[in-house]
Amino acid sequence: MDFKRAATILTIVFALAISPRSAFASEKTDVVAAVHRYFDNLGKDTLETALAMCDSHVSILDEFPPHEWHGATACADWWKALDAYDEKSGITDGNATLGTPWTVDVSGDRAYFVAPTTYTYKQHGKPVQESSSVFTVALKGTQAGWRITGWTWSKH
Repeated sequence: MDFKRAATILTIVFALAISPRSAFASEKTDVVAAVHRYFDNLGKDTLETALAMCDSHVSILDEFPPHEWHGATACADWWKALDAYDEKSGITDGNATLGTPWTVDVSGDRAYFVAPTTYTYKQHGKPVQESSSVFTVALKGTQAGWRITGWTWSKH
């Protein structure tokens, strides 16, 4: 085997060996960015940005009644229910932060994301901190980018 042929074969093998990892790392980065685009925009002034990240067939489970939301308006319906629940419960000044993901799995056009969260708020004027909650998200890759197909908030 001549040197040029061996060099060409080694170049192809090397390129194949590193390309999938780079693409995979990029997909994981894109998934994390999509989750943050949703999570970090859950506020009255930026809600439309968050809602745009929801797929038309989204499903949500959360700790307050009615505990589940499904379908094209699930994300908006969840937000309305959260506002109503907070008002009824005397909750103000809510702020949730997303920690470093524990899991980001990507398989084709599907992804799974799990991260710890911290939620601080005031209830009837008294400060409360929930620091052992978990945000779990399922996503689907679309032509418009990653979209959330389901999420759950779990409180310890």
